[in-house]
Amino acid sequence: MALIDEINKRRTFAIISHPDAGKTTLTEKLLLYGGAIHLAGSIKSRKTQRHAVSDWMEIEKQRGISVTSSVLQFDYAGCRINILDTPGHQDFSEDTYRTLMAVDSAVMILDAAKGVEAQTKKLFKVCRERRIPIFTFINKLDRYGKIPLDLLDEIEKILGIPTYPMNFPIGIDGKYLGVFDRQKNIVELFAEDTSHGQRERASEIFSPDDKEVIKRIGQENFDALQEDLMLLDEAGETFDKNKIDAGELTPTFFGSAMTNFGVQNFLEEYLRLAPPPAPRLSSDGIIEPEDEKFSAFVFKIQANMNPAHRDRLAFIRICSGKFERNMTVWHAPTDKLIKLAQPQQFLAQDRQIIDEAFPGDIVGLFDPGIFGIGDTLTDAAHKFKFEDFPTFPPEKFARVQARDTMKRKQFAKGIDQLTQEGAIQLFNQVGAGTESYVVGTVGTLQFEVLQYRLKSEYGVDILMTMLPFEVARWLKFSDDSKVTPTSLRGADRGMFVLDRAENPVLLVENEWALGWISDNNPKLEMSATPFAKD
Repeated sequence: MALIDEINKRRTFAIISHPDAGKTTLTEKLLLYGGAIHLAGSIKSRKTQRHAVSDWMEIEKQRGISVTSSVLQFDYAGCRINILDTPGHQDFSEDTYRTLMAVDSAVMILDAAKGVEAQTKKLFKVCRERRIPIFTFINKLDRYGKIPLDLLDEIEKILGIPTYPMNFPIGIDGKYLGVFDRQKNIVELFAEDTSHGQRERASEIFSPDDKEVIKRIGQENFDALQEDLMLLDEAGETFDKNKIDAGELTPTFFGSAMTNFGVQNFLEEYLRLAPPPAPRLSSDGIIEPEDEKFSAFVFKIQANMNPAHRDRLAFIRICSGKFERNMTVWHAPTDKLIKLAQPQQFLAQDRQIIDEAFPGDIVGLFDPGIFGIGDTLTDAAHKFKFEDFPTFPPEKFARVQARDTMKRKQFAKGIDQLTQEGAIQLFNQVGAGTESYVVGTVGTLQFEVLQYRLKSEYGVDILMTMLPFEVARWLKFSDDSKVTPTSLRGADRGMFVLDRAENPVLLVENEWALGWISDNNPKLEMSATPFAKD
């Protein structure tokens, strides 16, 4: 098959939402309808003790939340689908932001009872800034929620993006019977859910003027549907594929991931409308997917996906050309040629070795410690760099050390590997020795994950002391003289530390302290993220 044909088959997207909107459940159901699994797991099910495929970490299974992005790949209806299931909790938003760099579109899930929530607004803003096409799935129709038209109005007013409802629910709040498909002009009525969402849900298709429809749903529901559809046709947005592709119009679907209500229709319509792999901006200009020369970038590092082997994987997004097992490529940060061995594709934690992959695909590479987030990989004859990844300053800090000094070696290894994943930043306090580290995160829940993973994956219990600082600033003098605790006036107002690259960083409690230090060090420059290298 030609390269362009492989490219056009690919759909690579992230699923984003506020916590508990049903993101992981919808991911699981897409796998069910895609044939990748045969029985859906329920995160909260105590009877079956099954867990969602995409939540593979033990802490995710215990807490019922996603704490790291999962990569899920399967084939459906002639398409190769790459789903990146992202954490919904705001404390893990940095992982989600990086994941959004690797996708071509996003699926935004809203809880029908809660509408647009805080984290949804933040994630939507990132998608909007990157002009990523956004598809909306209004979830949990099996429960009582807001009126459908009110939800559409809320999306438009709060998020500032027009909606085009692809389907519309039939029935009354919490007891919807089916949906009207506006594009196909058909009514789909669902059979009763007898498997508690574990199996595909049967449905029947009718013409909207079929008398059987009124018989099944009742005259009152039929009249209400006609009234709502008339209002949408007269006052709603018109369907515009160009606006969808530009992220200026969001196709909106109503359904219930838990009961498989409307899931298959959503999957099929998404595949029909979503864009194939998009061009990427680089130091050499725009890189088109159909460019024959291979290119990719690293967007995620994950340690210990297989605890038995203590492995470390770098996830790459292929941007152009054809990937082949054992190929040699140029690694931008080291300016060296490296061999890409043991390439793998995933269904969450389950994986298989592959021989080839194409633009849009996500591939995991065995990482001996050379890869970093944002690294560019290219054909040796065509060297360039993709645009830099966004970085986020830590806002919470703690000092950590091994409880048992005999496990110092395991502690150092675990801290080193887990901080390289990017969610936690590592610092050394100047003059404090090497028995402890200072770690910084964007949210406090990351500390709990760090403590849990050091114990479960490295066998190390840690002592953790929270620090009072909330602001970190990277430092340099405009005359290029060295920044040290003694050369910086006011360093004692915070904590002077070095990051992994030995760059000086000052941790302080508030912005007022920063202002005092700035006023008393005229040549000092400060940045919320590391300074770019000259």
